[in-house]
Amino acid sequence: MHIHPILQFFASDPRRDGVRPVQLWGLRLFFLLMLVFVTPNAWSVLLTHEDTWDPVRAIAFAVWATYPALALFGLLHPLRWLPLMFFTIGYKTIWLAFVAVPLWQTGTLWGTPTGEIAGSFLALPLLAAVVPWGYAWRTYFAWPRRTVEASATSASGAR
Repeated sequence: MHIHPILQFFASDPRRDGVRPVQLWGLRLFFLLMLVFVTPNAWSVLLTHEDTWDPVRAIAFAVWATYPALALFGLLHPLRWLPLMFFTIGYKTIWLAFVAVPLWQTGTLWGTPTGEIAGSFLALPLLAAVVPWGYAWRTYFAWPRRTVEASATSASGAR
């Protein structure tokens, strides 16, 4: 059965453990966006900062300079670097919940620097949509499955 090339882009790929090509390219796009938008901002702040750093602010910029640099590897091997996406989804979700939502509820979010950051984080559902959650669960979170073959090998070796 022949599948149209456009539909193949959205079809599960058995060669990649069921991950769809659209998900792989979506992950690559987000890794690229990290490199393009986060890296220059973080590094310019780090390289031009004068005086003594506030330690917490320094940690934030050090992290922001590091994780998009790691995104370069994600461009090449998006499935191997999924944990970087988990980190990104995690920190943005936590920030939105604890910083942006309370300000939004009081009507003081938009038109502020915090609102600008919140606006940039609103693509979070798109990021979550390109993560191959089934693959992620099987690879990073599920208890390792014992196959019949592995069970038979370990049973014969135990004798």
